[in-house]
Amino acid sequence: MEKQNLFDVIPSKTAFWLGVGTAILGVGTLGFILLATCMFRGSCSVSDLSLGSNSAKPIAVNNPSPSADPNAAPAPTGTVPAVSNDDHMKGNKNAPVTLIEYSDFQCPYCGAFEPTLDTVMAKYKDQVRLVYRHFPLSFHPNALPAANAAECASEQGKFWEFHDALFANQDSENDAYYVKLATDNKLNLGKFNDCVKTQKYLKKIQDQAAAGGAAGINGTPGTFVIGKDGSATPITGAVPEATLSAAIDKALGK
Repeated sequence: MEKQNLFDVIPSKTAFWLGVGTAILGVGTLGFILLATCMFRGSCSVSDLSLGSNSAKPIAVNNPSPSADPNAAPAPTGTVPAVSNDDHMKGNKNAPVTLIEYSDFQCPYCGAFEPTLDTVMAKYKDQVRLVYRHFPLSFHPNALPAANAAECASEQGKFWEFHDALFANQDSENDAYYVKLATDNKLNLGKFNDCVKTQKYLKKIQDQAAAGGAAGINGTPGTFVIGKDGSATPITGAVPEATLSAAIDKALGK
C-alpha cells in the first residue's frame, strides 16, 4: 500500500494557513534573536541582520570631504573626519575635548544614551563639545526620514529641537509627526515640506554614515572622544556615564 504524504490528507486551505503560521514563527524567532542581541550589547549593529543578506548595512554610499572648521579639535587623518561647519554642535566651540556621536533616531539605545550625554555635557561644561552625525541603519525604516526632517529643520535653526523631540518620541516618527514638530517650532511649513519631500539632505546623511563606517563605526550609538592632542577613543554602545566620563578625563589629561 502506498504511503500517503501529509499534505495529501490535509485540506489545501488548512495546509496554506499552516504554512503561513510556520513562516510567521520563523520571522518572529529572527526578530527575537535580533532584539536579544541588541539588548545584551546595548547597541544596534549593522551586522545584526546580516544572516545571508545585505539589508543591515548603514544607509551610506559616499565619503565626505568637509571643509575644516578652524575651531575644530584635530582628528587623525583618514580616521575620524574633522569637525566642519556642516556639523551640528552644542557646547563650547573651543572646548578641548570633542564628542562625535554617530547615531540613529530610531535606535532605542541611541535614545537611552541621550541622558548620559546630557549629564556629561553639564558635568564638564566648557571642557566638552558634542557633535551629532547621522548613521541610520537600514532595518530602521524611520531613521533616514527622521534624519532628513531634522536636517530640514536645521535650515531654520531648529535642529536640536527636532533632535530632542525625535529621541523623546521614537514611536511617533512619521511624516505627520515631522509636520507637527515643524508647526510647534513655528517653521515655514512650505519650505520645510518641500525640503522633506525632495529628501534634500539625503547625500549629506549618506556621506556621514559612510565616513563613520570607514572610521570604524559598525553600530549605534557609536561615539569618538577626541582629545586636545587629536587622539580618538572609540566608545561603543550606550555606555554608563562613568565609562564615558573616564574617557573624557583621559582626553583632558587628568
